[in-house]
Parts: sequence; structure tokens; C-alpha cells
Amino acid sequence: MLRPEGLLGDVVLVGRARDLSTSEEGGASVLGKAGYLARVAFAPDRTVVGLRTLPFELGAAALVGIRASAGFRRQLDRVLPEHRESRSLLYLLLDDLPVVTLVSGYALGAGGVRLPAGRRVAFPADLCAGWRTGGTMMTEVESSGQVPSATGPLAASLQRGDDPLAWHEFGPLPAHGMRRHRRLDLVYEGRFVADTLLRDTHMAENGSETIVHEYTVHAEIDATALRFEEIAATAHVLPFIECEDAAASARRLVGRAITDLRAHVRDEFTGASTCTHLNDTLRSLEDVATLFTQLSARIGRGVA
Repeated sequence: MLRPEGLLGDVVLVGRARDLSTSEEGGASVLGKAGYLARVAFAPDRTVVGLRTLPFELGAAALVGIRASAGFRRQLDRVLPEHRESRSLLYLLLDDLPVVTLVSGYALGAGGVRLPAGRRVAFPADLCAGWRTGGTMMTEVESSGQVPSATGPLAASLQRGDDPLAWHEFGPLPAHGMRRHRRLDLVYEGRFVADTLLRDTHMAENGSETIVHEYTVHAEIDATALRFEEIAATAHVLPFIECEDAAASARRLVGRAITDLRAHVRDEFTGASTCTHLNDTLRSLEDVATLFTQLSARIGRGVA
């Protein structure tokens, strides 16, 4: 999430995704890649003003000119239905575009920018745990008209010297650049286990990269019915104390089928007991179904 024209300029979003298969011996092979380059006019309405995709998709042009907020994902489903059905890597990236646009607004507060009333992005009370009525953020918004800015801990590198394919290669972030890391692993350990990470970071002017949000979710999968037997979310870093209450909402998915998980989370995980960023992580667990098919074929197991 970059702002090459300054904090008040458009947001440039660079997305990359990759599927990776790792053998029992530790070797790895790339199964697929996707990416996009988008430009969003952040204030006042977060309109998508440019979008290029890899692989190229003519239908993606219908996403230009609409807001990267409410309604974007429904339009995405309408214009790229085949990607929705196949749970493609490109769909995973574009499905996340509205929220990374929202997250990119953190750079404004961290940079000391206070938008005039006519250019502010409005948030309703009780949108999520962090925006709870009477909570830290809503109290500040109601008193000053501005969203408070919290600085998280320094971000340790997620890259591993013993596994060069563990993550994409990352270039350095410029000042007030932001990055969202997402990882979804499915492994077979006598049972199918999914483990996922979401981390948002911000680069300050002094070169310090700090964490804004970080969640992990661990889930055990019933392979026969593709349902969650157990699931737990852990909040590692969140901006405000009220946000921490939302981690318990993940337990609502125990016994729930993985299929159509995005729609279920969108419709049912709303209000002050949930978290926008945890919801994104839970939504992504629908893609376990695709990884399950690939992994089952490799190890000779399938759905009964």
C-alpha cells in the first residue's frame, strides 16, 4: 500500500499471490501465481481509478470507477464469476482490495495528516469491536472528529534464511508505505490442519516498520465433510484494547462447512463482537477447499 504522490495522493496497491507445494523432503514447487496493480483515490470515497491484473482479465475493467468499500465484493463476484467459483489466486487478492484500501488510511494518522471534514472517510459506530460505542476510537472521533493513531511494536522479519521460498521477495517499503502479509498453510499430520497469518505493517519516516494488526488462526478440519472440528484465533497485535475481544468470534465457525465461508462471514460476522481484519482472515479459510483437493491428491486421500 503505497502513496507515491504523498499522503494526500492516490493509494497504489500492489498485490501478489502464490500457491506453493512442499514435499516431505522439504523441496518446494510453485503451483500458481497472480497479481494486480491498482490505484485508488482514497479521500473522500475510495474510488478505484485504475486496475491491471495478472493474468489479464478483461472483466476486471468493470471494477474501475466503483468504490473500494461496500459493494465492491458483490461487483467482483458479478464480473469475475469463474474466479469466484474456482477460488483463484487473483480472486483472493481482489477480494481483499477493499480492506487493504481501508487499512492504508492508517498512514494518514501516523503521518500527522488530518483530513478536512469534506474529505474524511466515515465509519459507523459498532462496525466492529474497535469501533464500539464508548470505546477508544469512537470516543476520540466524537470529540475531535479524527481517528486516533496507535503505534505498534517493531515488525520482526517473516522471511527465513533456511527457506528462501517461504515468502515472496519483498522490496524495501518507503516512508508511510504499508504492507499486508497473508499466509494460509494446509498440512496433513494424521489429520488436516490449517494455519493462517495476517499481518499489517507501516513504515515510519525514521525507517521503523511497526505492526498495526496481527492475527493467527489455527483450525482442524473434518476431511469427510470439510467442516471445522476446532478453530481458535489469537490476536498478537491490535491498535486498541477493545479490538482484542473479537478473537473469540472465530469459535462460531466450529461445525461450519468450509464451502461458501466468505458469504457466511460477510452476512453473520457483523457488529461489535467481530473484527474487520479477523473477518478477512476467516473468509480466506474458504480457500482451504482448493488446497485440500491439491493436498489430498498428493497424499492419496480424498473426501469420502
